[in-house]
Amino acid sequence: MEKMKVSGQRKPFPWHIIVFLAPAFIIYTLFMIYPLVDSLRLGLYALDEQGQEMFVGLQNYQQLLTNDLYAPRLWGALGNNFLFFVIHMLVQNPIGLLLAALLSSRFIRGRAIYRTLIFTPTVLSVVLIGFIWQLILSPLWSKSLVRSLGLPGSLPPLLGLESTALLTMSLISVWQWVGVPMMLFLAALISIPDELIEAARVDGATAWGVFWRIKFPLILPTVGIVGILTFVGNFNAFDLIYATQKAVGNPNFATDLLGTFFYRTFFGYQLLPGNPTLGASVAGVMFLIILMGVLVYLFGFQRRVVQVEM
Repeated sequence: MEKMKVSGQRKPFPWHIIVFLAPAFIIYTLFMIYPLVDSLRLGLYALDEQGQEMFVGLQNYQQLLTNDLYAPRLWGALGNNFLFFVIHMLVQNPIGLLLAALLSSRFIRGRAIYRTLIFTPTVLSVVLIGFIWQLILSPLWSKSLVRSLGLPGSLPPLLGLESTALLTMSLISVWQWVGVPMMLFLAALISIPDELIEAARVDGATAWGVFWRIKFPLILPTVGIVGILTFVGNFNAFDLIYATQKAVGNPNFATDLLGTFFYRTFFGYQLLPGNPTLGASVAGVMFLIILMGVLVYLFGFQRRVVQVEM
């Protein structure tokens, strides 16, 4: 009877879990959730002549989509941002996967040195990276570089031409951030049991076959995570463009992204006055785009990967 009474008693509520989670939850709510919710709220208001907030509903979003001043810049920044993302998906992530596959091999000496060198640009200052690449791609410097290689002519001003500026900035960003997907892929490849690889080799599988038929299917969850991180990071991109091409996305808005468009709209730039409520609406558009991408990942790619694993 005593055992039955003891087993029938309810377990005490684990208050210690709340105590440990409370500081992180409070800080995250204060600096992340509250600013996000308040920004979405501010996007539904406008400032009257006295500077007071006045509820206008979706009028700010309508102005962004129809106004002759804001609509071309919004659609232009959105198109540039999409191209910026595509270049990272097609260049950065495959290179990161290739580097991870090479550095996970036991036959390469000095793997730790290579990992450190490739990951180093990720921790460098964005201002420093922008300044260095401006010097490297400057026609004066590039002319000397081409001559030192024994080649005729010189490189065109890649950052000064509308046709090449966005591609060049995208590749600079790829160079800066390729270490992140490389490390994620590398961690996933290292975690694969050696028994599976040895069994495949015993069955006569080549190195290429082992990678595509065994390793790659096992790291598909990591591929999805890298893809969604690339999407979120690229549609939040701002600092490299601002440090190199200024807030207007020189030349002639060719490198203008949603982040720089938000900056100009919210804070104002040159002859364009700042409009906090309209800028909050631009942030709302960015949030909706990122939210749709995350939902597609959660209910599309991730669900299929789980079904394949089961």
